[in-house]
Amino acid sequence: MIQTKALKFAYSGTKHFTFPDLYCADEETLLILGESGRGKTTFLHLMALLLQPKSGNIVLDGEHIEALSQASRGALRAEKIGVVYQKAHFVRALNVIDNLLLANYLGNRAQNRSRALYLAESLGFSDHLSKKTSQLSQGEQQRVSIARALMNEPRVILADEPTSSLDDANCRKVMRLLTSQAKDIGASLLVVTHDQRLKDEFPNQIFL
Repeated sequence: MIQTKALKFAYSGTKHFTFPDLYCADEETLLILGESGRGKTTFLHLMALLLQPKSGNIVLDGEHIEALSQASRGALRAEKIGVVYQKAHFVRALNVIDNLLLANYLGNRAQNRSRALYLAESLGFSDHLSKKTSQLSQGEQQRVSIARALMNEPRVILADEPTSSLDDANCRKVMRLLTSQAKDIGASLLVVTHDQRLKDEFPNQIFL
């Protein structure tokens, strides 16, 4: 589960955000909607422990984040949070499957090649595992990014515009996989988007 309360953040003291409180239990899904500039990605990065809030609290899987050191926050993120970034970030020198297995290494897990193959098959890029990520289309990179976020069976899945570069068929495939994986592994799933195709897929929604 993940919970936030009274979160505030400021960029260099010029742009200030105050975010609504939220609670997303295990196996639940939550859609976060809002126009550009309302801080959707900032909100997600706070929950992903990539940014430090100006004030407020985050509780992740029972742990109060404000009490943790920076090193402990990084370890918690690698172990328990799966992040699908709006723009995919890969190690360019590695091929697709090694980028997936890198998630295991960073999370202090044994390499799980069978899970990588399962996710690649489920998301339709199993023919590209030996390629460098730079050889993939934008949509293919997005699907690899989603698979990487799921490699360690995280407690919380945070997805920033996961369907923005996908056609309708792959949009449905990705959302089915994300929601089914969240349920199967008992994770909370939070999706930040302006993709109106997703509005009917999520009963729980908040607007920034």
